[in-house]
Order: sequence, then structure tokens, then C-alpha cells
Amino acid sequence: MTNSTIRTAQVLAGAENGGAENFFVRLVTGMHEHPDMQVKAFIRDHEHRVNALRQGGVETEGFRFGSPVDLIDRHRFRKALNAFEPDVVMSWMGRATAYTPNSKRYTLVSRLGHYYKLKYYQHCDYWVGNSKGICQHMIDGGFPAERVVHISNFADETPVTPIPRDSFDTPADKPIILSAGRLHVNKAFDVLLHSLTELPDVTLWLAGAGPEEANLKALCKQLGLESRVRFLGWRTDVTTLMASVDLFVCPSRHEGLGSIVLESWAHRCPIVATDSQGPGELITDGLSGLITPIDEAPALAKAIDRVLKSDDLRQQLIEDASRVYAEGHSKAYIVQRYAEFYEEIRHKRG
Repeated sequence: MTNSTIRTAQVLAGAENGGAENFFVRLVTGMHEHPDMQVKAFIRDHEHRVNALRQGGVETEGFRFGSPVDLIDRHRFRKALNAFEPDVVMSWMGRATAYTPNSKRYTLVSRLGHYYKLKYYQHCDYWVGNSKGICQHMIDGGFPAERVVHISNFADETPVTPIPRDSFDTPADKPIILSAGRLHVNKAFDVLLHSLTELPDVTLWLAGAGPEEANLKALCKQLGLESRVRFLGWRTDVTTLMASVDLFVCPSRHEGLGSIVLESWAHRCPIVATDSQGPGELITDGLSGLITPIDEAPALAKAIDRVLKSDDLRQQLIEDASRVYAEGHSKAYIVQRYAEFYEEIRHKRG
């Protein structure tokens, strides 16, 4: 370790499963691999995440991250954090940020991946938003613009092998589209089902679980789509599914960054998405994907049909999206961006 090495603590009190939690593992492991960073993870004690980080070589310590009255765990966490002697501490989401005090010993950065209430983040020194929209949300909320920084996410770039197209009792000779995410009203899978009524030869693989599952299955039956929709449940192999289908569809009403967009780009699966916050910011319509208005099933169906019926359009979307990803969203790019940002704020601290 040299004097130029940045010591960074990454703090996450997240759920057992989730997109932000998965990205935390990818980013922190990438930081560990960077020659100019020494990283330690302070996380809620979920065994599978602790093991995943340690298998990636990351020093990791688990905590309860309980309620505000859990003074013993809070003291234990803060003692361990100070003992690491970080230059930069980055907290992820509200619970971790509330647990992590501002200190003269380090620079406190909070990373926001959604449009959260800002009162829980005011004690931080800097704020990272993973989309320009989230950064603007923070500036509009009163955070000083010069301390708000935009750094995107990157996808799971692990190479995958496609599964057979006839998986899940699917006709192998018909188009297959994929959609994935929590089965929640914000994801607008109901709109996607309505669009499917105008695409009679298309099979949908829908990967996810959540509170809208029963309603979506009932709508599927009502629309006569049961033979063409496969409810796959919660999946950890979405990138494998992307490599196996003709098109990914993101019909969301609300979507923070839309990490699923980055995954489709990285795994060369063309994407059609609605103009929700994240996808609308990321995707250049007609270049790195097709964008349609929110809550308009006919427009969504038309865009899906365009891609499925044109090999030239499909290939052009794949190639352009791959270039956009490599130049501004890849693992190598994003990890280096964090290294430069941390070095900049360490230098300012003196």
C-alpha cells in the first residue's frame, strides 16, 4: 500500500435481496481490484452477501443495523469504522446514512439511487446520484450543487450462456420478449400485458415477485394471455435470460436509474422502455433503444413489433448500445470514476 492509496469504507444496511444490494457487491469488489483503493465493507449481516464480498477478496464486517435505540450495535459499528481509519466513507441509502456520523476523521459521501426524502442525508459532505435526475432532485432540495456528483452504475458483466428457447414450455420458433423486476404497480407490467394483446405471436417471460403477482395473473387470464406469458418468479439469472430472448422490455411508470437498461446493453439484448425517469435519461431513442410514453400500451406494442420484425434495427440497437455502455457505464469506467472522485475530495480535505 502506498501513500496514494485511498482508504474507503462502504456502508450498506440493505435488504436481503435487491438491485442496489447487488450493485453494492459489484462496485465494492471492483474497488478492491483497483490499485489505488483499499476498501472495507460494513454491511448488514446477511450471510450470502458477506460471503460474496469475502470471496471477492473484500474485507467485510457484519452488523445488525437495527433501530435507533440499538445503541450497542451502533457503538460497535462506529468503533470498527474509526478503527479502519478511512479517508472516505460512502453510505448507501437511509439506514446506513443515519448510522454513519459526520466526522473530522473522514469525508462522508452518501450515494442515492432513488428519489429519497433528503432530510436523512443532510449531514453528509458530498452526495452521489446514479442518475442526473436524482442529482437534480438533491440540488432542488437544497444540497449545494458543487457537492453533488453524478456517477452511474455498471451492469453485471459476467459472461453468460443462453438457455434453450424452448425453456419454460415456450414455442422455440416464435419471438420471445423478457421483462423483469419487482411485481409492483410502479413497474407497469399491467401495461405490458395489455400491449401483448396486439402481439399475437409473442411469448413473454416475466421474471419477478411482489405484491402485484395475483393481480397480474388475474389480468393475464382476463386478457386471454395465459398460453403466452410465463411467470418465472424471482430470478438471479436475468442476464442469462437476456442472452436467450429477442428483446427486453421495461414498461415502468417510475424507475430510478434503470440498472436493467445497463444490463441489457452489456449483454447485447435490445431494449424497448417507457420514458420513466432513469430509462428516459439513459436511452437515446432510436440509438441505444426505443422509448415510448408511459402507460400507453398501443405505443409500447408498436415499438416491440418494430424491433421484432427488423433484424437490421435490432442489430443497430445492439451495436450502438454496446458502444454507449463501454464509453460511459462499464465497470472499468465507473470504478475509475469513483477513484478519481475520492482522490479529488481527499485532496480538498488536505
